[in-house]
Amino acid sequence: MLSRRAFTGAIIGTALVSARAAGAVDSYPSRAIRVISPFPAGSASDTVGRVVLDKVSQILGQAMVIETKPGAGGIVGFADVAKADPDGYTLVTSSTSMGTGLVLHRHLPYDPDKDFVSVAMFGVQPNVLVASTQSGFKTVADLVAAAKAKPGILTFASAGVGSSSHMAGEKLRLAAKIDVRHIPFKENGLTEVMAGRIDFYFIPLAAAASALQSGKLNVLAVSSPKRAALLPDVPSIAEAGYPDAEFIFWVGLSAPANTPRDIVDKLHDATEKALLDPDAAAKLGKLGVEPEQMSVDQFGKFVKDDIAATVRLAKDANIQQVD
Repeated sequence: MLSRRAFTGAIIGTALVSARAAGAVDSYPSRAIRVISPFPAGSASDTVGRVVLDKVSQILGQAMVIETKPGAGGIVGFADVAKADPDGYTLVTSSTSMGTGLVLHRHLPYDPDKDFVSVAMFGVQPNVLVASTQSGFKTVADLVAAAKAKPGILTFASAGVGSSSHMAGEKLRLAAKIDVRHIPFKENGLTEVMAGRIDFYFIPLAAAASALQSGKLNVLAVSSPKRAALLPDVPSIAEAGYPDAEFIFWVGLSAPANTPRDIVDKLHDATEKALLDPDAAAKLGKLGVEPEQMSVDQFGKFVKDDIAATVRLAKDANIQQVD
């Protein structure tokens, strides 16, 4: 049994720890915040993250230093953050690609569900189904008809096995019951489509925005349930007859597991304010991104459900783990 002196000391000690923790949260952030971008500069998640985090930085009054750390389909960057101190000073731009590691690897250096806490959603955007003007495909029906006429001949590009562009292509393959070949690229996949050497590509709209002005691509559909505001004349994949091929690419912000909830809430609230900023909204609109505001808990459930859906799709598409 504790003596009165020991008991009193324990109470005081607990109070001091709580006070220090409260003080740390109140003063957060007191220095620059490091944000890992697990994909190359110019990628969809990197581009969207920079637009939003620039405003978040202004709201918090501290720099948010974005560090690109690509490699192994995002694994290098995610692993770096998973093992970081959960103090709110190391974050990661998360995305649909959170589930990719589970699709491709039996043993990851992190658990995408348990080793991260979802902080805030930035927004969603469709992948754009594009084909070279040389292909003659002007509609999804054109592409599907050609694929059925020549089974196993048509090809589609992706940013790598398990990437959003790969998964969107697989959803169309399954929905349309066509036999097409997947050709993964580390880079330059869109260039190959524009040159007519690859038949089609589902690419995130933010990554394709400038290429769509080239005159070398026909835009057949967007993978979202409804038309994209940036491409009002382009049908959704559901309108094209394949609602089962709908696919959304999302981008958000995550932190290491066990990051104090008060810090998570502070980052979340700053992000929500950033998304309401007219300048940020305009820049996101030009990228085809629709801001999507969710509570911390709603976003956490969204991410968990999305990872599970990615794993199910990989199984249906018979995507094999590489190790």
